Amino acid sequence: MNLDANKLMPISEAVDRFVPDGAHISIGGFTINRNPMAAVYEIIRQKKRHLHLYAHSNGQGVDELIGAGCVDRLEIAYGGNGRFASTCIRFRKAVESGRLAVEDYSNYQMTLRFMAGAMGVPFLPTRSSLGSDIANRWGFSTTLRREEPRLPDRKLVIQDNPFEGWCDTEKVVLVPAINPDVTIIHLQAADRQGTGRITGLPFADVEQAKAAKRLIVTCETLVEDDLLRGAPERNQIPFFCVDAVVHLPMGAWPTACYRHYDYDPSRLHHYRQAALDDGRYRDYLETEVLSTGSHEEMIGRIDPAQLEKIKADERTGYAVGLDRR
Repeated sequence: MNLDANKLMPISEAVDRFVPDGAHISIGGFTINRNPMAAVYEIIRQKKRHLHLYAHSNGQGVDELIGAGCVDRLEIAYGGNGRFASTCIRFRKAVESGRLAVEDYSNYQMTLRFMAGAMGVPFLPTRSSLGSDIANRWGFSTTLRREEPRLPDRKLVIQDNPFEGWCDTEKVVLVPAINPDVTIIHLQAADRQGTGRITGLPFADVEQAKAAKRLIVTCETLVEDDLLRGAPERNQIPFFCVDAVVHLPMGAWPTACYRHYDYDPSRLHHYRQAALDDGRYRDYLETEVLSTGSHEEMIGRIDPAQLEKIKADERTGYAVGLDRR
């Protein structure tokens, strides 16, 4: 936990310091909304390897990290990009080829797992997944669990309700806590000390942030402390959880950042076509990610007319008239 007043640093330094090879990392966002993409691309540029990745229901960030060969294991509820890919393409290919080990939970279970980590308890109970294959099918083998001390011995535990008679639930599912080495989230606003504000749906980002040993916050707008302190009830991320603050306008692109910009259909279509073919995907990684030295260079390549198309409408918070086909 870093209590320094000024935690501002470039994304290259934040990734280098807090995302070593083999780290257990968590990324925020939901499908094609508010993924910390600038951080994802920097992880790819630095060629981080053997990561154990946690996500709630992510899309583009998860798929690009897996496609670039950064991830060995994944724990997630859902990985998809809406109409662009109902199941993330490189994610699916990695699972089918046996290169990626995956443990899947329900959306609610993943939220509870991060919440347990944030609370400092080893598990939380739920009824979610009772009677489903989520409870019956495990993605990590007993051998892997034995060899990897960071993994729980069991995916989950189904046990009798210890308060039977007081309520009518016979069985409960216990899901294990998640405590990542580092969580990375993208916000609309933060200050140099680390206080952060999410506008719109927070998804599971707050639980992910508080569960982590280290937290990298990237933000669209870097504000003065007094601005956020003027309405503290609107701030979800407390400064004492944060280790690095990175000012990255367009830091979620090509996913959406509510009230700043919408998702970019043109880029997501381009990505989909590349991801479907191994050769085209290698070219995509080289020309679109690895050949850019920084986030600013990557954003500088976007057609200004396309940036105008995805710009958020002041009233609705979304792009008006955007061709999403």
